Parts: sequence; C-alpha cells; structure tokens
Amino acid sequence: MSGFEPGDRVGVAWLRRTDGTCAYCARGAENLCPASLYTGWDADGGYAEYTTVPAAFAYLLPGEVDDVALAPLLCAGIIGHRALRRASLPPGGRLGLYGFGGSAHLCAQVALAQGATVHVMTRGEASRRLALELGAASAQDAYASPPEPLDSAILFAPVGDLVPVALRALDRGGVLSVAGIHLSDTPPLHYASELFYEKELRSVTSNTREDGREFLALAARYGVRATTHTYRLSAAQQALRDLKAGRFDGAAVLVNDLS
Repeated sequence: MSGFEPGDRVGVAWLRRTDGTCAYCARGAENLCPASLYTGWDADGGYAEYTTVPAAFAYLLPGEVDDVALAPLLCAGIIGHRALRRASLPPGGRLGLYGFGGSAHLCAQVALAQGATVHVMTRGEASRRLALELGAASAQDAYASPPEPLDSAILFAPVGDLVPVALRALDRGGVLSVAGIHLSDTPPLHYASELFYEKELRSVTSNTREDGREFLALAARYGVRATTHTYRLSAAQQALRDLKAGRFDGAAVLVNDLS
C-alpha cells in the first residue's frame, strides 16, 4: 500500500529502490545497499515532466508550496540533511559550512533553527551575503579560518584541498562530513594538526527514506525556504556553467520550456 490518496501531491527524490533484505537495509542503512537504484541514473526521470517511481520511495509534499520552491528540497535539501546528521553537531554547537550552494543554504536554515552557531566559508561574494542574511554568524573565503573552533563541519564544495583546511578548523573531538558525491583528490593529511585529538572524517553516501521524511518535516516546521534561480531546460548547460563560475547564490532550478 502506498499510503497516498487521490489528489495527493507526491515528489520523487534520488533513491528509487533497495533490495530491503541485505545487511545494510536490515540495520537501517539502506543508502549503502549494493542493489540500490536511483532515478535519473538507473531509471529515466531526472529531467522528465512525468515519471513513475515505486510508491514506497515517494514523498508526500505540501500543496501550498510551488514546484520551483520544492525542487531543491527533494535533492539538495535531503542530502544536506544527511550530511548534517553525519556531522554529529551537538545541541547549540558551532557548525562550519564549506561551500554555500543549494544544499548548504538549506542545511544552514535547519541548523540555525535548532540553535547552532553557523560559520560559512565559501568563494562567492553573493553566497557570503546570502549566508549572513540567513543568520550565519560569519562568512569568509573558503580557505579562511572561522572566528572560533568548530564542533562540526560539512564540506559541500567538491574540493579535496579543503579537507585539511576544515579539519584544522575543528575543535578537539570535532567531526567533518564530506557531502559531495564527487571530491577531487585530497592532499596528505598532517596527523598532529588535522586528525589528532580524536577528530573524525566521515563520508556521506546518498540518503535513506527516513532522512527525506525527517528533513521535509523539519523544513515545514522551521519554514525552510530555498533561494532559487530558474533556467529553462534548454539552457541547462548555461546553468551548469553559471554554477561552476559561482554566478548565483542558493540553487538553480530547471523548468520545462513549455511551462
């Protein structure tokens, strides 16, 4: 049974199917399932006007929020939330975000609403302005040191050179989670300054359905809103070029040319 009613607004995130029987699924880590499948990768639908998905992997969406505002929540928002969970931020803790694009600016809103102090390190001036507007305590260049030691940090930028930078910014016992599906090569780590005092480096792989349900509930509770910039589907390559060049803050959303 899907649990959906006729007329319900339903959304699709990346995770499409798992086997439900492996050791990873059994312990609640379905994101690590070797048989997992993904919409837009293993099945068509990433750029489709309509698609199908197993009902168990769909999400009930609020009816009052428009499609453009919802789109970043279902991918960027959910994976950002997974990264935040992996970072083990303590209550009222100090969180550093390296990179401040689609995922990070949503993740920051949840962390701030839960009482965290957020420091943002990112290359883009527009993104630094957005971070401060959302309530970050500071915003500086990606390679700059935050004004205080961090309890947790998340690396959203796919830049391996930032791994030792972020590790050095952690306080004793701090955790760095790496949110990206891709990361350029990391340089050698210096044990004494970057890993000693029980600092931890963690990766993030996809998400579980529970991550998605939890994030969407928190987004509704805290009024999380995506800052969006729309591009026609026919201009997708320009959107990617603008993303690479850091020409916009928040998230880009592709819309159908016929809409």
